[in-house]
Amino acid sequence: MIEGPPGNVTLVVNQLYAGGAARVAVNLSRAWAEMGRSVTILTTDNGQVPPSFPLHPSVAHRPLGLMHNSRNPLEGLWLNLGRLARLRKAIADTRPDVLISFLDKNNILCLLAGRTLPRIPTLVSERTDPSERTIGWPWEWLRRWTYPMADCLVVQTLHAKGFFSPAVQARTRVIPNPVILPPPGPALDGPRGRHHLTTLGRMDPVKGHEMLIDAFAAIEGRFPDWDLVIHGDGPTRRAMEAKVRDLGLETRIRFPGATFEVGARLREADVFVLTSRAEGFPNSLAEAMACGLPVVSFDCRSGPSELIRDGVDGLLVPPLDVPALAAALARLMDDPGLRARLGAAAPDVLERFSESSVLAQWESAIQLAVLTARGAQPS
Repeated sequence: MIEGPPGNVTLVVNQLYAGGAARVAVNLSRAWAEMGRSVTILTTDNGQVPPSFPLHPSVAHRPLGLMHNSRNPLEGLWLNLGRLARLRKAIADTRPDVLISFLDKNNILCLLAGRTLPRIPTLVSERTDPSERTIGWPWEWLRRWTYPMADCLVVQTLHAKGFFSPAVQARTRVIPNPVILPPPGPALDGPRGRHHLTTLGRMDPVKGHEMLIDAFAAIEGRFPDWDLVIHGDGPTRRAMEAKVRDLGLETRIRFPGATFEVGARLREADVFVLTSRAEGFPNSLAEAMACGLPVVSFDCRSGPSELIRDGVDGLLVPPLDVPALAAALARLMDDPGLRARLGAAAPDVLERFSESSVLAQWESAIQLAVLTARGAQPS
């Protein structure tokens, strides 16, 4: 714990209306506000889209409007200098005792801004597997240069920790996301009396939806009472819809769009599927397990294997192996007893990744940052 008064905590994240980082930032801010801390969330968006995750009444939210696309590298440099100056002022205005940043580019900007501010204990948090996602030059170089300035780095898996230099790893804590049972919500109008394979998340190349569609197409003829439901939106949605039309499966594969009613959508499912090429700590998979769903996931290098105990509470298949994915799905679709057994064990994630346990780990990370900022050696 921070010595003395509860203190001021400032968090920096892109936005509060979607994404795992936003959800974690909101959950942490609520817990810390309930502990008596003064908490401010700075978002780099313009705040026009309201938060989809409810904020604690005492948590302040200040959108900074820093997200703009550049037309060329020179304009990008100018915009980033302006972002840096505005972020520095916003951080200074909140007078934090601890600064916590989420996501790689925000982390870099916060660490650069901190060089011209009075010493603030600073934690930066990676939310995906950095070995599987490039942030482009010069950001990769800036990350290598700035991360040793952080008082603590938080990653979600041991694999992600191994990406960084030994000096950075010495001040790194591995903290998973807390798994919280999503509340039930209103039912969605749709076909009744059918079984659903379901996935949920942003439609982006890294999520591998085309492989899920191919796997379902390979087995759908054997299971005429099953449909595939892909909840989400994003840059690949139109391509995936076109792929489904080309396969002639418009009546079997549905795209309802993005949803904030996660609990309701999961409770309508019979099996949850994750086909990501890379992950940090997959919230949608964790929430599906919390809801008692049998799950199938690619065993990408970081994330799913921390949650799924293969054959106990879900099935892991080799990464990018579409035939193996199709076989695992068919195995579950064909065996109600297996679905029931895996689904009954899945909610154990609520104990293994409880909010109280994860909060205790964040408190340890805060203490490490405070001690490091004071010049003490990390233990």
